[in-house]
Amino acid sequence: MNTQSFAAGFHGLHDETAVEELPVKGTLPDWLEGSLLRNGPARYDAGERSLRHWFDGQAMLHRFTIDGGRVSYANRFLDTAAHRAVESGTIAYPEFATDPCRSLFARFFTRFSRRPSVNANVNITRFGDRFVALTETPIPVAFDRDTLATAGVVGYEDGLSGQLTTAHPHQDPSTGDLVNYLLHFSRTSEYRVYRQKATGTGRELIGSRRIARPSYMHSFAITGRYAVLAEFPLVVNPLSIVLSGRPFIENYRWEPERGTRFTVMDLRDGSVCGAYEGPAFFAFHHINAFDDGDDIVLDICSYEDASVIDALYLDRLRAGDAIPFALPTRYRIGLGTGDVEVRRLSEESLELPRIAYDRHNGVDYRYAYGVGARDRSGDDFLNQLVKVDVTTGRTLKWSEDGCYPGEPVFVSAPTAAPGAEGEDDGVVLSVVLDSAAGSSFLLVLDARTFEVLARADVPHAIPFGFHGLFTRHTS
Repeated sequence: MNTQSFAAGFHGLHDETAVEELPVKGTLPDWLEGSLLRNGPARYDAGERSLRHWFDGQAMLHRFTIDGGRVSYANRFLDTAAHRAVESGTIAYPEFATDPCRSLFARFFTRFSRRPSVNANVNITRFGDRFVALTETPIPVAFDRDTLATAGVVGYEDGLSGQLTTAHPHQDPSTGDLVNYLLHFSRTSEYRVYRQKATGTGRELIGSRRIARPSYMHSFAITGRYAVLAEFPLVVNPLSIVLSGRPFIENYRWEPERGTRFTVMDLRDGSVCGAYEGPAFFAFHHINAFDDGDDIVLDICSYEDASVIDALYLDRLRAGDAIPFALPTRYRIGLGTGDVEVRRLSEESLELPRIAYDRHNGVDYRYAYGVGARDRSGDDFLNQLVKVDVTTGRTLKWSEDGCYPGEPVFVSAPTAAPGAEGEDDGVVLSVVLDSAAGSSFLLVLDARTFEVLARADVPHAIPFGFHGLFTRHTS
């Protein structure tokens, strides 16, 4: 693998900047006005030490604001205790795959006093009028949309507890409430699914399920009636997190003989409808899910196993080791029969998936967008954008030599027809690394045709990030 082509995506970006107007090539749609907010890691080095994994980098926020055909840009670190420590040359908080204590002696004295990291580097969502950055610890960090200034940790006004959550809360298609789950570690651990009113910070428990060895789940699914937890056979003995001295994720073990268990919980009363057994696989991201009669249809970016986690350690990425890729896969769960049917939606690799979320989250849909790889040998990084018709398997792709796109965010045109007819009437926005130029650009594609409408060039390379959202000026 020629790592020089995408190496800049894993280098740190330490400068905060604001550019009033980026050079734009092409023509932006007249209706496209608002801000694309992005989140992801941007600082990996702390003095003589380095954070170990892509997921460990310190969070930086990016904002592309589109107004009257012009595009401005700004970036800013999330101002947290974790980042301030790294900036000063110290790794003071445990991260996904980095332990702050290098010696057994140090581990002994800090084992029971470790505080969770507030490095919210994964996603962005809204709590009412507030914008918050999220990670897998339940410590959201609020920030100002217009200045990107950190406003502080958001406290919850309830008694729910848990050490882990997902950075991918879902909006209930029926009520608009945010739904997520907490994992509470204990001798017998517990998944706790909760709802949070869109305008508040109080959480209300929907239901729970006890589990001896919890699964690592980065996301989950929601339909009009159910929450679905895909419990992959990457599991942990909670005591090992406390006693082993290993970084968080290195305590999990891949046990494929367990298969994957789909736990289905009714959103109305919290009752567990069943735990349905499927084949062993691993995933970071769900694409979408919906009810279909007595079945639940669950679309996921699936890997054969959990080796992708090891492949994303920085030393392996920088050395050019092969990277496994996910394939979009449909799991149909028969609530009455107990059967789990599996069908590949496309042979094109797909990760960081997005849909027309506002209209089609939790209901039947047709189109998914994501990043993929032109060559599935693993000899390059994610280097193309893909649109998949989940009904027919037909795909559209965008790529340019030496270019590495990030998560594609779909933005619906205000004149889009309701229902399926207008599902892909809009644009797709992606932040792309141009390795030849040593810089990045905002790419705007016609979502229906995947033709390039415009691009806005940034004066530096933006490190590879994870997730974000588009917010209109009127919202």
